Amino acid sequence: MEVATDAAYRSAHLLQSYFRGRCDVRPKGTRDLVTEADTASEEIIAKTIARAFPGHSILAEEGGLSRGDTGCRWLVDPLDGTINFAHGLNYFAVSIAFELDGRIVAGVVLNPATGEFFSAVSGKGAHLNEHPIRVSGVARLADSFLATGLIYGSTGELDRLLARFRACSLAALGVRRMGSAALDLCQLACGRFDGYWEENLHPWDTAAGALIASEAGAMVTDFAGVAYHVEKREILATNGRIHRQLMSILQI
Repeated sequence: MEVATDAAYRSAHLLQSYFRGRCDVRPKGTRDLVTEADTASEEIIAKTIARAFPGHSILAEEGGLSRGDTGCRWLVDPLDGTINFAHGLNYFAVSIAFELDGRIVAGVVLNPATGEFFSAVSGKGAHLNEHPIRVSGVARLADSFLATGLIYGSTGELDRLLARFRACSLAALGVRRMGSAALDLCQLACGRFDGYWEENLHPWDTAAGALIASEAGAMVTDFAGVAYHVEKREILATNGRIHRQLMSILQI
């Protein structure tokens, strides 16, 4: 946790220097961007981890997997919410998780623009700026405030995603698409959202946020109710009380 925290704040300091300033932006794929801030942040994080644990492996969004001890793996998103960042919107984060023998045991998510630092260690609860956090107590989907993301490749895939979005929007109090999976999971963890779902994700998108949400009392599965794992491409996380209600709607 000391190394993850140090790496996150080093990265945040760099990202703040780029935010709303001049930053090289280039396309990374369909409806996706990468900036020089992404790569510079990842370099700082990787160097900080490697200096403390030279034998560990690191799986990062921009650089892929650096080989090392497969039982000790770091999952790094150096800038989750790049499109927000590139347009001056302050909803973006650094996300760092540590996996031991296939199980995520520590995670941090830091929003450099707001200073909110979410953290969790397996079995020890979740915290926001060192204060304990818990999920909400909302029991009815009709009273729930939800979050999601829409990452898609084809028109047919978008149609399915929008069908789910429509169904959830009609069933809930409201749905937001904020643009950062890591932060959405943390907002759920501290009770700002009551549920969150998304698909077409990568391990670094959810590893830290899912642990933080789980340690705050969230139920975290796939759309079929099977326990979450970082290699899964879909995630459903709720306060637990609305889980079955939301899961039934996502079966489209």
